[in-house]
Amino acid sequence: MTAAPRRRAFLRATLMTGLGAVTGAQLTGCSSPARQGRGKVLLVYFSRPGENYHHGGRTVLRVGNTEVLARRISSLIPCDVHRIEAADPYPRDYDETVRRNVREQDDDARPAIKGRLPSLDGYDTVLLGSPIWNVRAPMIMTTFAEQLDFRGRTVVPFTTHAMSGLGTTARDYARSCLGARIAPGLAVRGEEVADADTDIQTWLRERGLAGS
Repeated sequence: MTAAPRRRAFLRATLMTGLGAVTGAQLTGCSSPARQGRGKVLLVYFSRPGENYHHGGRTVLRVGNTEVLARRISSLIPCDVHRIEAADPYPRDYDETVRRNVREQDDDARPAIKGRLPSLDGYDTVLLGSPIWNVRAPMIMTTFAEQLDFRGRTVVPFTTHAMSGLGTTARDYARSCLGARIAPGLAVRGEEVADADTDIQTWLRERGLAGS
């Protein structure tokens, strides 16, 4: 197998699930004030619905795995929520998304974001959620991170994935979220996201974001 086909095969195996609905980026409050042991919390996520990796095959998701995970986290802790949306939405077809992601990674692209970005004023902790595609968060997460002031804040990654866990999120966010402290993240397999409550709650307690 030549280098290019080997790379494509690897990408098809590692491009993650975890994908969110596209209806306009927005900042919405959770059911209670966004303040916890670590101060005011903002949860930001990117997710993509549509055809997705599932146990070695494909399935079609009405709501992406990362959005499912983000909703569950936001139901357990006081926080505000902001959904990142691509100005040019990602394809619903899995293989087309793989190909686009490869181009964006190879080009070190910064895909445009639809709508206004949130202000981080007043937030002490920012949870950054995304799928893992080809061992890292989609490049649109770098677009987001590079445009905001993270100085003095704690960034906590969470991801949905097929086999790559948190991927390179800790390293990448250390570069793009300048001035932030990067805390240990949470990685959930896309196929298991609906049954991850125990892991989610343990992680939130360990991060000081939820009571014991």
